[in-house]
Parts: sequence; C-alpha cells; structure tokens
Amino acid sequence: MKLAAAREALLKPLQSVIGVVERRQTMPILANVLLVAKNDKLAITATDLEVELVATAPVDVQTGGEVTVPGRKLLDICRALPEGAEVQIGQSGEKLVVKSGRSKFTLTTLPAAEFPTVEDINAGQSLELAQETLRRLLDKTHFSMAQQDVRYYLNGLLLETGKKHLRAVATDGHRLALCQVELPGGKLPEQQVIVPRKGVLELQRLMTGEGTLNLELGSNHIRIQLDGIRFTSKLIDGRFPEYERVIPQDTTNALGADRQLFRAALQRTAILSNEKYRGIRLTIHRDTVILQAHNPEQEEAEEELAVSYKGADIEIGFNVNYLLDALGAIESEQVSLALVDGNSSCLLRQPDSDDSKYVVMPMRL
Repeated sequence: MKLAAAREALLKPLQSVIGVVERRQTMPILANVLLVAKNDKLAITATDLEVELVATAPVDVQTGGEVTVPGRKLLDICRALPEGAEVQIGQSGEKLVVKSGRSKFTLTTLPAAEFPTVEDINAGQSLELAQETLRRLLDKTHFSMAQQDVRYYLNGLLLETGKKHLRAVATDGHRLALCQVELPGGKLPEQQVIVPRKGVLELQRLMTGEGTLNLELGSNHIRIQLDGIRFTSKLIDGRFPEYERVIPQDTTNALGADRQLFRAALQRTAILSNEKYRGIRLTIHRDTVILQAHNPEQEEAEEELAVSYKGADIEIGFNVNYLLDALGAIESEQVSLALVDGNSSCLLRQPDSDDSKYVVMPMRL
C-alpha cells in the first residue's frame, strides 16, 4: 500500500469512526482500524463486534492494498500535524510508515484478513428518509433506554415499521418514550428491530447533516448510509415488551400546564429531593398543583403552580428526573398530563399531537 493525501482528508473519516474503537480490548485487532486503498479512495473501518463504521476519504493511491493499524495513534498523528499538511502513507514490511514534511512515524500493523467485517446484512426492507427525521426520533426517546438491565432487550431502542409510520420506543421498566413519524409513500412492511444502546448513541453523534440517509433493516443487523459513512450495528435478539398496553387510555383527569413554568418548578423543587431516589410529590386540586420534596436531612421544598385541571383530587409521587426528561423532549408551549389515580401511570404529551407520548410510573413516597 502506498498513498498520498491531505491531512484534512484523513482526519475527518478517522474522527467519524473512532467512537467505536474501545480503549481496552479483549482482542488486540479491535484497537486497530482497517485501511483499504483502491481506486483513489481510502476506506477506514472500525468495529467493536457490535457496531461497525466505515468512512471513505479521497486520496491519491499509488499502490493499492489493505492493512490494519492502531486507530487512536493514527488519529493522534493526523491531529498533531499542521493544517494543510500533505501526508504520505506506505507499508514497509510489517510496519506502516506515515510521513509529512520532516515528520516520520512508524506504526505496527496486523493482517487485514484477521479484521472482522460485516459485508451483506440480507436487508428485508430499505427506507430513504431525512437525517433530521431519524435524529428527531432518537432524540425524543433515547433517554428512556435501560442501562445494563438483566432484561437485555430493554438496553436498546425499538424501531418499528408498519402502515405508513416509522416509530421509536424506549423503556427501562419505570418509564416509556414513544415517537413516530409518517413517511411519504406506500404502506411499509411490519417489522420490529431493537438497536443496542451503543449503536443509538453512535448514530446520534454521526447525524449532524441536513441530507438524506438510507436505512436498511435485516434480520440481525441495521445498516445506515449517510454523508460518506456506513453504519452497521448488530440487533438485540429478544422480544420487546407489548408497550401499547402500558400507555394509559383513560384521560379523564387531564391536567394542562405551561411546559416551561412546570419544568422550572420541578427543577427548583428537585434541589431538596432525596439524591438517591429523586422522589417528588404532586398534590393536584382544581386548577392547582402543589409540588413537594424532602430529603434525609429533614429539608423540604414546596412550590405551588396554577394549572388547568377539573378532575378529582389526586396525590401522586414520581421520580422527578423522569418528568424532566419527558418535558425536555416535548416541544410545545403547553403540556398535557393524563392521570387516573395516585397508583397509576401518568401520560405526558403535546395537547395537539399524538406523535410523541411519555409514560411515567408512580413511586411510593
């Protein structure tokens, strides 16, 4: 392999893929990136066996070839070179030599044949949509994913196609977030896939542009092409809970509030909540809600908020972080909270839209 490229042409794809290169590896080759040079293009691949990223760079290929080198070291070298520098990369025996001006770096390599890659994912369906659309779905739901739950299927995000919708759902067993978009075109085949947590967070990092992306769903993988980057992730093999059963249908006790005022009141009251359990009590009367919190140091906070409410009096406790996350994801000026009683889940949503729904289970205080 022998090639020449501008520093910036190498830096951008390396920065795009480096997120999946773990610092501590069980297999040494996973700390490396795969470089494949041909047809005046350099493809850079990184993987942690769960998520794979491939980014390409325009380069001047004098001799094609493929090799793997330590990913973070190559990135650090490119970062440290001056702006606008020309970089020459070539193989010398079992080493990779990187030259630029008067600088020369010799890196160890491992054979490209040993690098694990995912070629064909046997996609069942393929969708083209705006990056903004998928980013919105993930941003409005990802915070409800579980972390290291023994119910492994909760440590990810459900993507569901069917009818004309693409829907994202996440739950950790204590709360649930749902967001859906209607896609133009015909009816979509019904399919459910669970994208692992790391894949979701990596996708959010990658989706910064305004263009479109191509999304392919296979039986074991999801693949997304965007802005010269190919993202592939394994899917979590498991059955996602029947989430529609936990969304409250009875909305007789509906409370309407100014979202920003409600959020600010919760944030102030939360200051004196128990740091471990984050519990907060809502006492709801006609057109008024009283927020209360206390902690083991016998400190208390109380806040009264004017709301629109005509239902029965209810006293209920919640983890305040769950309410704040949901209110942060809702975009409208007003928010609607539907309650049944003090022992049932609460449904938060925009008053004029059913595209996003947030369910929070109560907690005993």
